[in-house]
Amino acid sequence: MRKIMIISGLLFGFVTAVAQTKRQTDLNIMTFNIRYDNPDDGLNNWKFRKENVVKVIRFHEVDILGTQEVLSNQLKEISGQLQDYAVIGVGREDGKEKGEYSPILYKKDKFALIKSGYFWLSETPEKPSRGWDAACERIATWVQLKDKATGKKFFVLNTHFDHIGAVAREESVKLILNKTAELSEGLPQIVMGDFNASPESSVVQGIIRPTNSIALFDSKKSASLVYGPDWSFHDFGRIPFTERTLIDYIFVSKNVKVLKYGVLAETVNEYFLSDHTPVLVRVSL
Repeated sequence: MRKIMIISGLLFGFVTAVAQTKRQTDLNIMTFNIRYDNPDDGLNNWKFRKENVVKVIRFHEVDILGTQEVLSNQLKEISGQLQDYAVIGVGREDGKEKGEYSPILYKKDKFALIKSGYFWLSETPEKPSRGWDAACERIATWVQLKDKATGKKFFVLNTHFDHIGAVAREESVKLILNKTAELSEGLPQIVMGDFNASPESSVVQGIIRPTNSIALFDSKKSASLVYGPDWSFHDFGRIPFTERTLIDYIFVSKNVKVLKYGVLAETVNEYFLSDHTPVLVRVSL
């Protein structure tokens, strides 16, 4: 009788695990350069924007968020208002709290953390460093997560490429692709951030070319439904429409289905939430 009960328990666990893996995992994923807390920003100062930055995350029910240009005080304020999210990330200048973060936030009740880490976009990625011709230290943050409801596991990376160094951007592509191939361990991949490069640039083309060690796709081109303008950087609306471009992206591996894609360019009382727009996708694993 005891053997029968043990076998039944094992079979039940096996059937449950199989049922979990067959269930679909749908995720709302956002990348958002929130603009660092600059006291010279006048009416676009962080203190006037922070409430609506949190609200747009809440309103769109974001499951996983990658942000850029986040200073320590901003991260504390955001995470204080989003206490149901776990935060992974460090300051890029010292690997602690100094300088801008490129953190990942995810809903604690929906996902279990498997692994996490970060590396610098440089020739010495294991320590705080400035790479190639970059003007600043640049960092990437990554996680492996497990959906608690379905058991699906996946990999997410968030980064911010340099705005000055052309060589740094090109070399960062190679590093990001190699690290994603290594750290994802074969899981579905989501790579997002501010890449400081237009869609036709060699940087973006270098990410989505099929000759890479891994195959990543632009979520905008893969989406069943696309919404919003063709640009994401507008400098608080100061850049003329004809000169604006898309520099914020969410790339996915071929085993990630993109259901919809949006550039959220709305204003609140005529003010933008940042000098970038958030980019939001809904994907299925």
